[in-house]
Amino acid sequence: MKSVFIVRGKYLITMNKKDEIIENGAVVVEDGKIKDIGEFTEILKKYKDSSIPVYGNSHSALMPGFINTHTHAAMVLFRGIADDLPLKQWLIEHIWPREAKFLSPEFVYDGTCLASLEILKSGTTTFNDMYFFTESIAEAAKKLGIRAIIGQGVLDFPTASGKGADDYLKKASEFIEKYKDDELIVPAVAPHAIYTCSKETLLKSKELALKTSVPIHIHLSETFQEVEECIKKHGKRPIKYLRDIGFLEGRITAAHSVWVNDEEIELMAEHGVGVSHCIESNLKLSSGIAPVARMIKKGVKVSMGTDGAASNNNLDLLEEISIAAKVQKGVTADPTVLNVKTCMKMLTIWAAESLGLENQIGSIEIGKRADMILMNLRKAHLQPVYDIYSTIIYSAKASDIEDVFVNGVPVVLNGRHQFVDEDEIIEKALWWAEKIQNS
Repeated sequence: MKSVFIVRGKYLITMNKKDEIIENGAVVVEDGKIKDIGEFTEILKKYKDSSIPVYGNSHSALMPGFINTHTHAAMVLFRGIADDLPLKQWLIEHIWPREAKFLSPEFVYDGTCLASLEILKSGTTTFNDMYFFTESIAEAAKKLGIRAIIGQGVLDFPTASGKGADDYLKKASEFIEKYKDDELIVPAVAPHAIYTCSKETLLKSKELALKTSVPIHIHLSETFQEVEECIKKHGKRPIKYLRDIGFLEGRITAAHSVWVNDEEIELMAEHGVGVSHCIESNLKLSSGIAPVARMIKKGVKVSMGTDGAASNNNLDLLEEISIAAKVQKGVTADPTVLNVKTCMKMLTIWAAESLGLENQIGSIEIGKRADMILMNLRKAHLQPVYDIYSTIIYSAKASDIEDVFVNGVPVVLNGRHQFVDEDEIIEKALWWAEKIQNS
């Protein structure tokens, strides 16, 4: 039996190649995919069956779900545990010791459940994760009904989840094989960074990704110290180093990319490297401000990431993009950079392209997966609406997202998840917090 329903809105923001916005538009969803798009009155005429459910109303904005291109979802259980510190001290003195003590399949599952709930309720329908115990991440994502690109973290040293590079790569290969045809889970390979992975490890990670046709997810040029160490060790900056060893192949999402110069930006554009801009994490850890306006001008596909909630401290992409736009205007002294339409692309179709998923998600087009969100515009802080892009980017809050559809399933309705007990997830987070606090 086919599953069919209609979603309508005062504004249907397609994010297709023509950037079409259909006033009083509607989308027909059938078996998880977008079957038809048009004006609501015309859609009703074509689909006269009164039993077909209709979601949305005449004061909603209907748009593609947001895509978060850099997360460590399970680290939400470390939210607020160590703030106001530089990255290296934050990692070495606070995060890594606690990961060594608490990292387990159960920790990752419970943390990813909490993160997925927060992510969904803020309008994000896909997240690109790098962490450990990938099967636990996948199990939690599927339980919450969210789309996830899940990269097995690869490092040269042991952790609670693996003995070293070859062990992590073996786990990555097994995970890819298990989930390669899953409707919600996209496996990936995630070499952590150039300072935690040797040349051999980086190239093995790349070869596995190319062999299995999965994305690559890596931290890159996050801090000035990382760049200095690379120059000292290899005689060149990080992106030139990766180019010269033959790493820049396949679908690469480079998280942060704060300390890159013009030559490196050219290399990134030339090799199709996507950048996940994590402005709040970078500001909070004083890592710096990525030259996003210059990247976009050179043709680099820039999307938005939150990083983990341990360094952000939330997973809200609407907050992220609003800050990103204003900071770029401030540092460039150019109010025209990161205009509102560009910002919407960064949240949706550019993110999908960076991940190699542009034929499935990132825009509302016939044949694509029905990953969509409805925003309630009938609120004081969202009125009046002169430019719907401006309203979304500069005025809207995560709490304005009321309905969320992933893969054609109404996962969140009226702000509540439809398939899980939200209180149970929160209680489990409180249990972990007490356990960690008293350790």
